[in-house]
Amino acid sequence: MKNFTILILNFFDFFYKLKLLKFLKKIISKNLDLVLDVGAHKGESIDFFLNNFNVLKIISFEASSENFKNLIKKEARYKKKFENSIIQIENIALSSSVGKKKLKQFEESSSSTMSKINKDSKYFKKKFKFVNLFKKKENFYNEILVDVDTLDNYIEIKKLNLIDLVKIDTEGSEFEILKGAINNLRKIKLILFEHHYDDMIIKDYNFTDINRLLKQNNFIRIHKAKMPFRKTFEYVYMNKFFKDDFKF
Repeated sequence: MKNFTILILNFFDFFYKLKLLKFLKKIISKNLDLVLDVGAHKGESIDFFLNNFNVLKIISFEASSENFKNLIKKEARYKKKFENSIIQIENIALSSSVGKKKLKQFEESSSSTMSKINKDSKYFKKKFKFVNLFKKKENFYNEILVDVDTLDNYIEIKKLNLIDLVKIDTEGSEFEILKGAINNLRKIKLILFEHHYDDMIIKDYNFTDINRLLKQNNFIRIHKAKMPFRKTFEYVYMNKFFKDDFKF
């Protein structure tokens, strides 16, 4: 059941990603000099961006040491396949503060999160029943202590002057990551992120908070799409100061 369900989800996700790609292709006419991939997981975004755009450099952040090891194993293949692109992989989590936090590492690793889990939520029970992600309902993840930094620190230490696109997929940490980039949002042209509307992940913010923060920093929403079989939407926001760099 598990493998079949995952295959079905992957099938519909494939066509969903084609629609997202069509939109991005429509508005992006230039090379992407720098992409920040926050929540690299198993390299899906590396493949997505480098297969479909001329990307000079992509920096991928992955909090999970387990996922990071898999990315490192793929690094040589990536560099051979995408020889015209610089690929940099960082084993750190991003948030609004610096220090260490506990990451809940799920067996189905795309669900891993630093947020609290509501085991009584309808969405959690639905996942448990139909996708069978968790073998034991009371012990369905391992907690791993991870290093946490802010994008502001990273951007300033690495002297990043301009960022074409930031993609964020971190299962409930999106708002904290944006708060941690508040001093450098002016350097970012596009932001692509997921937002979960289900009650499985316990968050102390909602979409209104994200939207307000981005609007206050001169971003406008240019795309919204619901992901298949999830109470999750993907959004694209554009920095108004770089509007002339995109096609509409």
